[in-house]
Amino acid sequence: MREHDLKANDIESVTARVHQGAIDVLGRVDVPATIHQAKFSMGTVLGLIALHGHAGLTEFHRIPLDDAAVAAFRDKVTMQLDAEVDGAYPARWLGRVDVVTRDGRTLHGSIDEPKGDPGNTLSRPELEDKFRRLARFAGGLSEDAMGTAIERVWTLHDADSVTPLI
Repeated sequence: MREHDLKANDIESVTARVHQGAIDVLGRVDVPATIHQAKFSMGTVLGLIALHGHAGLTEFHRIPLDDAAVAAFRDKVTMQLDAEVDGAYPARWLGRVDVVTRDGRTLHGSIDEPKGDPGNTLSRPELEDKFRRLARFAGGLSEDAMGTAIERVWTLHDADSVTPLI
């Protein structure tokens, strides 16, 4: 979506090309009735990302399960068994997606190593963003305290003691 400057309503359909295990686990829930089920719904996860930029704790807990926009996007998503992806699994978790836009384009995306895996780690800014989103969700730290914690972690190797961090 970032690469092609797409908004959720620009998308006609999404085909996630997946391994059989994904179909077995993620294909069981058409309309999630619980947050747990929503986390295992390919359409719901992609809908949250398309509409809200993330599918994290905040989105799963604060956006109603019956949100009309997420449900509409969920209905655009299908999973399709892909021989290459299936053959690589479980040693490799390949990602393949085909997106048809409302203006008729068909876009293809792929990734050979998912974000967060050892060969495709989160950058410092991505780690900081994830920490801040989790801390905001928990409501445990102010923005200033989050910044202080981040700074302390990044300079931990220079610390004489970890006591102030704890």
